[in-house]
Amino acid sequence: MTSETVSPASFGKSPETAVVAALAGRSLALVGMMGAGKSTIGRRLAARLRMRFVDADAEIELAAGMPIPEIFDTHGEPHFRDGEARVIARLLNGGPIVLATGGGAVLREETRARLSERAVSIWLKADAEVILRRVRRRADRPLLQTADPAETIKRLIAEREPIYQQADITVASRDVPYEWIVDECIGLLHRRLCRGETTAPKPGETR
Repeated sequence: MTSETVSPASFGKSPETAVVAALAGRSLALVGMMGAGKSTIGRRLAARLRMRFVDADAEIELAAGMPIPEIFDTHGEPHFRDGEARVIARLLNGGPIVLATGGGAVLREETRARLSERAVSIWLKADAEVILRRVRRRADRPLLQTADPAETIKRLIAEREPIYQQADITVASRDVPYEWIVDECIGLLHRRLCRGETTAPKPGETR
């Protein structure tokens, strides 16, 4: 769990500046299902906070020298998860960053422990219909190469939500302008880390 100590120095700063100061060198990690918007929101959040953005899946592909579907096909999911855990550990050691994790990254206990130690986590919570609509036209989701992707998504949500719920902050990912969700992330981070806000920002509100 993240400390919620009030920092007097945070008063008078913009929420973005106060959040970065309160992170004190820690990273931000976005967790959640495939299609929840972790990379899209993460890039925008990083830009607002003037932090470096890193996509864990892209780093895994770079390290392996092959795309993720090929890793699954050639070596299997356990091999992929081993490499994913190593890559995330390396990235967190080189923080602070805004990190978009893969949907199954938090299944590994050691990864959850590293995230808890070195990052503040944000769960982008999306319902099954939103996820299916966003990913149904993409062929780069190995876990959805099934006879019934909709049922697969529902099963994965049911299996993973108890783990996602351990994140420090939860933000609903839905079909609204991305900046609304970024605003909510920053507002909730500010409340949690600085206690400078009593309410989350309203959709579309910039602070």
